[in-house]
Amino acid sequence: MGIRAAYMVPHPPLIVPSVGRGGESLIIETTNAYDRVGKEICKIAPDTIVIISPHSIMYSDYFHISPGDGASGNFAKFGAPQESFNETYDSEFVNKLELLLDRSGFPGGTLGERDKDLDHGTMVPLYFIRKYYKAGKIIRIGLSGMPLADHYRLGMYIKQISDELGRNTVIVASGDLSHKLKDDGPYGFDPAGPVYDEKIMEAASKADFGAMLEFDEDLLTKSAECGHRSFVIMAGTFDGVDVKAEALSHQDVTGVGYGICIFEPGEANEQRHFLKALADKIDTSDSSPYVRLARAVIEKYVKTHKRLSFPSELPEGLEEALPAEAVSERAGAFVSVHKNGMLRGCIGTIGPVQDSIAEEIISNAISAVSRDPRFNPVREDELSLLEINVDILGKPEFIDGADKLDVKRYGVIVTCGSKCGLLLPDLEGVDTVDYQIKIAMQKGGIDPSDDYRLQRFEVIRYK
Repeated sequence: MGIRAAYMVPHPPLIVPSVGRGGESLIIETTNAYDRVGKEICKIAPDTIVIISPHSIMYSDYFHISPGDGASGNFAKFGAPQESFNETYDSEFVNKLELLLDRSGFPGGTLGERDKDLDHGTMVPLYFIRKYYKAGKIIRIGLSGMPLADHYRLGMYIKQISDELGRNTVIVASGDLSHKLKDDGPYGFDPAGPVYDEKIMEAASKADFGAMLEFDEDLLTKSAECGHRSFVIMAGTFDGVDVKAEALSHQDVTGVGYGICIFEPGEANEQRHFLKALADKIDTSDSSPYVRLARAVIEKYVKTHKRLSFPSELPEGLEEALPAEAVSERAGAFVSVHKNGMLRGCIGTIGPVQDSIAEEIISNAISAVSRDPRFNPVREDELSLLEINVDILGKPEFIDGADKLDVKRYGVIVTCGSKCGLLLPDLEGVDTVDYQIKIAMQKGGIDPSDDYRLQRFEVIRYK
């Protein structure tokens, strides 16, 4: 038993005849492929159908799993209230999954339900499933704003519970592809749109889940895709096994991409543990001594909640590798942590607070992974995926105008009374001085109409 198959499917309400009223003929290839999915699921006769929907409840830092005994919904908002569903949840599966996530310190569960009704990202797949198969309980899971690696890991947890319960389970990863494929489409055109569709269909057709896990976040944003995180959760449910993939269809006639693929598990394969493969690509062998110090501090703190004693607990050879100024000089420092292409924490000091640069790094490294108010504390299972930078700040100097700034060379500090906002130089996506100042002002809660002052500073960045 366990995961028997998975399906990558879109969710255009148009495809439901009572909603499309003839318009569904535009995507007849998608309809035909969807019918095959429904028939395939009927053959499997699953006990549990896990539906992952981008239109279920979504939080930036938490995966929501729908609670309770079940839920209902219909297509009334799309003009077809007669198309309705009354579904029973697999509450035993949900309860065990929530317990596993809680024990693992993973941010997911049944908290925070805002709307019990089924969403169209769930109901469109159900329309085709229930045409052919009336049995089977469902589980509805939303996405999060966290890195792709966390979505993949959630899939691994789903697989674990399915195996433990011996459930005959199928996964339905609901999600449209790019919404920016045509100028006359509802969302317009962006060159990233067709690039995304081509890349995701290629990855899906080859069951290249490692590639899915490494899609660039900028491409995902610019293409306005809808389902990538659904697909990555699905991929995680096949961690460590061979997968047979079949791409059934891809259409973009409406300006939105609709792709359908079938995935079936094979034998165990140690080469298909893709989180491990992702971690193995992070080469720390030539990291600077300052970054090695930050990493040692972070690893000890996340594992033990204790501060590394300096220098007695340094890894072998690191004390000798640190430059003399690490203990003889003082400076402001920032420690930045990224995971899977996304910021995971960043804390720093404009000027020195500790007795040495090394102690400044130690203090800010701990804060970056445990006290950044934008993020949950870093978990132990994330450590191997972290990429760490250390920025040592030069002394800030006041300047009389923005023309004295350079986004690549200088960081900026904007002050207004007790308010202060800082932005480091050479950041991805920050290409103009005006934008650099704008972000710094936002961080400091400073209004553009306020009487503010500018400072600039140089940075030495260590990787």
